[in-house]
Amino acid sequence: MLIGEVARRSGVSARMLRHYDALGLVRPTGRTSGGYREYAAEDIRRIFHIESLRSLGLSLRDVGRALDDPDFTPDALVDDLIRRTQERIAAETELLTRLRRIGAAEPEGWEDILQAVALLQALGSKSAGRRQHAALSSVQEAAVPVEALAEAVLSESNPHVAGALRWALARSGGDGPALLAEGLSSPAAEVRERAVRSLAELPGEEAAAPLRDALASPDPVVRRHAALALGPRGVADAVPTLVDMVVEGTKDVEAADALSALAADPALADRIATMLADRLAPAGVDPAARRRLPQALADIPGAVASRTLTELSQDGDRAVALTASYVLGLRDAL
Repeated sequence: MLIGEVARRSGVSARMLRHYDALGLVRPTGRTSGGYREYAAEDIRRIFHIESLRSLGLSLRDVGRALDDPDFTPDALVDDLIRRTQERIAAETELLTRLRRIGAAEPEGWEDILQAVALLQALGSKSAGRRQHAALSSVQEAAVPVEALAEAVLSESNPHVAGALRWALARSGGDGPALLAEGLSSPAAEVRERAVRSLAELPGEEAAAPLRDALASPDPVVRRHAALALGPRGVADAVPTLVDMVVEGTKDVEAADALSALAADPALADRIATMLADRLAPAGVDPAARRRLPQALADIPGAVASRTLTELSQDGDRAVALTASYVLGLRDAL
């Protein structure tokens, strides 16, 4: 079969077939009396083998090794192809994401596009200073898509840059809270913490809703940050977690402040005082924990808190009794 017919049937151009011949990949079995290449059935089968291997991403050199080297083992080559393919997909995905974000910013001209590209590149810079400047500039210089800001918030480890990013995200509006909420279910603990801390700084019900959901998180760090944010917002569902924090001594001062804010609601004041007393008043409780009880009750109004403090003022633990007496004196003076 002559080269033109082989090209027509195989889909490989005559020029490429000549290139294969020059490289020694496929040498025609014979020549016609006129000197034209003449391919046998075995040559054509080899051409199809070459095209199959090339479709996997192999170079022509690797194709030759695979076909001609009896000691060739494909495992390492296939692993390398997988790695290179994954890297290419990641790069293409990153490019697609960037293009979508630029499109979402609805640029009006090339100047807007160039500014958006510059800010997106700066947000991914290795320099913390550049990232921080990009975050601060995103509010004034060019519209950075909220998706890019949320992603940057969830991946930022530098506290100063993270603060700037949260500030920018809070002013960007849009779906910021919903995008941050996705980070609450991340397998990475640091991402979950960044998500809940960022949501805690955002105002409004859109941020409060995922924070309420976070109270049921299996991650105690997420639950605590959510409760500390929801307490001052008057969300009663935060009470059990805040009481746990006082009992455990984890950010107990902040938790007590959040409980006192909730206790401004008379319907909650006695409930909070009762929960604290039930957990910390019994004599068998760790002494260090019991000493936190009168302090936690200091700003809780109502009869239950006053009665508990009166009882604690006679406690066998002198530190507990003195603190309770001091707190009672302050309450009487008000």
